Amino acid sequence: MKKSELMEDLVEIVKKTGTVSENTLYYWGYQYTLGKDYIVPHLSKVGVFKEGYNVAEIGSAEAGVLMAFAQKGAGDLLATDIVPQRLHDGEQIAKASDLKIQFVKNDIINEQIPKEWRGNFDLLILRDVIEHIDNSKKCLKNISKLLKNNGAIYLTFPPYYSPYGGHQHTLQNFWGKLPYIHLLPDFIFKRLISSGRAPDKNEVMRLRDIRLNHRKLVKAARELGLEVIHKDFFFLRPVFKMKFGLPTVKLNAISFLPCIKDFLSLEAAYILRKN
Repeated sequence: MKKSELMEDLVEIVKKTGTVSENTLYYWGYQYTLGKDYIVPHLSKVGVFKEGYNVAEIGSAEAGVLMAFAQKGAGDLLATDIVPQRLHDGEQIAKASDLKIQFVKNDIINEQIPKEWRGNFDLLILRDVIEHIDNSKKCLKNISKLLKNNGAIYLTFPPYYSPYGGHQHTLQNFWGKLPYIHLLPDFIFKRLISSGRAPDKNEVMRLRDIRLNHRKLVKAARELGLEVIHKDFFFLRPVFKMKFGLPTVKLNAISFLPCIKDFLSLEAAYILRKN
């Protein structure tokens, strides 16, 4: 299948191939739609993506977002994650769709960066990953090694003090459905999450120690010489349109007010440039 013959919407192609499970198709589908409908147009408008640009995504899962970049004429494409099964599923989808993407299991923080990746990319994508990393400055330092001079990083994360910044919704219990419970004192919070799934309980407690917010992120970036060239704060995130059919609502106009960025923004999105 030639690129010019690709349907605008890859979802139908992937459904017909029967390559992956319905569950995988759901996660891949909203990644791809988010990339096609929001991320690629947004980054093109800001000027950090053009046809032929090399793009890497750290924590790519099934790489649906990268496939949207592939359809828009990106150059080299690299998908990295620490979960082999999600990379395998993404690779099967890419092959079925005749899209050229390199899939590599890699822990960008703790593993050596391959020589061929260094200085090779115009754009790095880091969606909802950095808030899980103990040292955000080390993370930015390592991934910036993949960038060309003047390359850009597009990253998103839910600020810790926002309604679900503690990721309590992953617990799949009653209390995890409630906003802001992660801001309660330790002895109360631990009791409320006690009925959640064990791996998720461990992760929400880890996030409680990290507590990433916009100030910490910007401070780490500036100490590394990364320039903030664009930022958005969302009350309703762009991905909610794909998941729940909700409109995207930005808080940029009132983000100068105290507490808005930390307590009301369900997503902080930054574009950083390597000078």
